[in-house]
Amino acid sequence: MRTTSPGDISGRGRRTRRRRPAWPLAAATAVALAAAACSAGASDPPRGADPGGGAGKSLAEVRLDGHTYRVPRPLPKAPPGTPIAATRHGPDPRTGAAERWTVLHHSADAHGEDVAVSTTVLVPQGAAPPGGRPVLAWAHGTTGIADACAPSQAADLGYAVYAQEAGAFLKAGYAVVATDYPGLGTPGTHTYLVGPDEGNAVVDSVTAARRLLPDLAPAWFAVGHSQGGQAALFAARAAGRAPGTRFGGAVAVAPASHLDAMLPGVIAAHQPGSLAFALYSLAGLSTTDPSVDLPRLLGPTATRTARRVFEECLTAPHPDLRHTTTEQALPLDRAQLASVGGKMAAYGNPDRAAVHAPVLIVQGGADQDVPPAWTAQVARNLRALGSPSVTERTYPGSGHDDVLGRSICDVLAFLAAHGGPSAGGCSPFRAQPG
Repeated sequence: MRTTSPGDISGRGRRTRRRRPAWPLAAATAVALAAAACSAGASDPPRGADPGGGAGKSLAEVRLDGHTYRVPRPLPKAPPGTPIAATRHGPDPRTGAAERWTVLHHSADAHGEDVAVSTTVLVPQGAAPPGGRPVLAWAHGTTGIADACAPSQAADLGYAVYAQEAGAFLKAGYAVVATDYPGLGTPGTHTYLVGPDEGNAVVDSVTAARRLLPDLAPAWFAVGHSQGGQAALFAARAAGRAPGTRFGGAVAVAPASHLDAMLPGVIAAHQPGSLAFALYSLAGLSTTDPSVDLPRLLGPTATRTARRVFEECLTAPHPDLRHTTTEQALPLDRAQLASVGGKMAAYGNPDRAAVHAPVLIVQGGADQDVPPAWTAQVARNLRALGSPSVTERTYPGSGHDDVLGRSICDVLAFLAAHGGPSAGGCSPFRAQPG
């Protein structure tokens, strides 16, 4: 396989992502739910590579085989957050000239198995304040499940609005740590919407960043959007995985939820744009639950379609789904839908346990991907379970993506109220297309 270096993160050679489609899931209203090593010769190391960093020992450079990060096989056992490899890229123009690293590190899946995860680390230039820069762990929304879709391999972290969001956090004084989640850029299938895998990756990315750059402050926060909103809530419950740190709270923007309703809603909505999300979710579930056999569940025709969808990053809709009915793409009977939906909810619904840290839940009132009513139900469920501090902010007229720019100052104010830098001088931004 062709071996490349991650030194060029301009996005050249990547499949172009079009604007993500709405994912209509509730059948009656057609509203939406957005979720979500080869041994060839190495290329020359990129300019500014910093394999040692602050990790206390020399680290290997990060290498790619195609779009898959090269990971030792077998993977030597190590504590979560232990760096495996690191590459320093230098100033990142998309995020205000912050210094950018790509890091491979250890994490764990829902069953406690050691897995490798890739992460982007962004640090503002200039002197850090006394005590170091606090860490903002960013959890991204759905980009696809192919390794080419890993945000660490894109200059804009997957979408232009994500680069804007990261830039706002960097300007406020945070170091931004953005995980890719297990199987996204690393060997194996992405465990899409498997909450513990995503939450562990978010937390362990913070540990990895602090081992690479030990002058970062112990204070950290989790902020995520869509699939990442779900991940941020799971990370809040797993925050104790990061030793020697102080977790300040979580922000979940339009978090994926109600996973038990996903497949029936997609089938009933009859919109091809929603099918990719449903197929991703089945692939993710199959990675963590051995009883979910995707070829047997879907049959040969739908399996061939699904495999083509899995090879591409998120499109609106995927070309192979334009002329496919929802029933053809998801040929499951009622009993199968109920069984699979229950398993998805057990692994991925973010409101089945209390969060014992401050939580801000952000929602656009005109979101066509994640129903506002479902997000409000998440907040109610978290409170009912004993979560001590759950705050909701809804932005009338805002959709799934533009709510990020509209809410940024309120998000920064929430973080500042729980130990983050002052939010003074903040201005909302308009989400860029792409």
